Amino acid sequence: MEPQRPSLKPAAASLSLGQYHISEEYGFLLQNPLKELPDHYRPWMEIANKLPHLIESHQLQAHVYKMPLLDCRFLKGHRERRLAHLVLAAITMGFVWQEGETQPQKVLPRSLAIPFVEVSRNLGLPPILVHSDLVLTNWTKRNPEGPWEISNLETIVSFPGGESLRAFILVTVLVEKAAAPGIKALVQGVDAVLQHSQDTLLQALQQVRLSIQDITRTLAQMHDYVDPDIFYTVIRLFLSGWKDNPAMPVGLVYEGVATEPLRYSGGSAAQSSVLQAFDEFLGIQHCKGSVGFLHRMRDYMPPSHKAFLEDLHSAPSLRDHILTSGAGSCLIAYNQCVEALVELRSYHINVVARYIISAAAKARSRMPSHPSPHAPEDRGTGGTAVLSFLKSVREKTVEAILHPCA
Repeated sequence: MEPQRPSLKPAAASLSLGQYHISEEYGFLLQNPLKELPDHYRPWMEIANKLPHLIESHQLQAHVYKMPLLDCRFLKGHRERRLAHLVLAAITMGFVWQEGETQPQKVLPRSLAIPFVEVSRNLGLPPILVHSDLVLTNWTKRNPEGPWEISNLETIVSFPGGESLRAFILVTVLVEKAAAPGIKALVQGVDAVLQHSQDTLLQALQQVRLSIQDITRTLAQMHDYVDPDIFYTVIRLFLSGWKDNPAMPVGLVYEGVATEPLRYSGGSAAQSSVLQAFDEFLGIQHCKGSVGFLHRMRDYMPPSHKAFLEDLHSAPSLRDHILTSGAGSCLIAYNQCVEALVELRSYHINVVARYIISAAAKARSRMPSHPSPHAPEDRGTGGTAVLSFLKSVREKTVEAILHPCA
């Protein structure tokens, strides 16, 4: 179990990454994720290790129906539970969507539903595939001493989609890694505000900017490795949830857990704590609709990461400090951070336009007489009207640029 949620004392205590399960080196990534569960859980691992083949050959559902109901109490420690959540979440997504979005399964069998919900409750996560499964827990280095490059990384659990799926996950792993120096720096920035140390704050802001720019460069690798058509027609489906999804309007029944269907959102970049952390540090305020979605996505994060964002929000205002301190160099550095975040969000919009909007149009052009009834092309896997949401978030970031009084 994770520790009890830490709490920042108002305007007094400094933040410490370790207490939030965040690493100075790895950021929000889980350090050294496990690749195997104890032998008791071999039935889960045997299915998870063959997941792409079982889905593509339409055999997964039959394997799940034969799966024994296993006791979760033999899972010891945080990393075993995180791997169990990844494994059970991946099997669940494959089970629900094996036959495509026109024939989703509406009932999750008890042998899968009961342990999945139990592990989820232990971790404080919902019983669906989330960013902390697909990305934060789902990576390993081929050569532990080798570089942080896609050629030296591998996923632990996979889906159909081949190299594009692998790269989609691992480029996102590299984005999380690129954020780590910025997350470390923003904590130093919070301390600098508390201590009124302008030199330390300036250094922190400069590092935050460099980290955000590195994230944008890293994200560009999507275009090198991930095929938009494969993402849209294959990968996207296995990231889709059962909330705000017309393919599953009432949700999914978790057999043995609840008689009524439960509804959970699919995967979303908003489930990453990275950009929300930068927003909280820089004091960027989004419009009401966007805030509602962003805050709801925090319930899909590990609780300690959500607590980190909440405590960042409770910290003294960086913007107020800069405006009242009279340190022009810090104001310039702050604006450079915001501008870098605007550029990152603009680049993310371009990525989404290519991988969802354009790919959807291409898919429709191939089947003009049979448009998919369940795939609105302007919606992300998290259920939002994705382009309007991202553009709103970017515009509010632009508005955060400080204009000092004359």
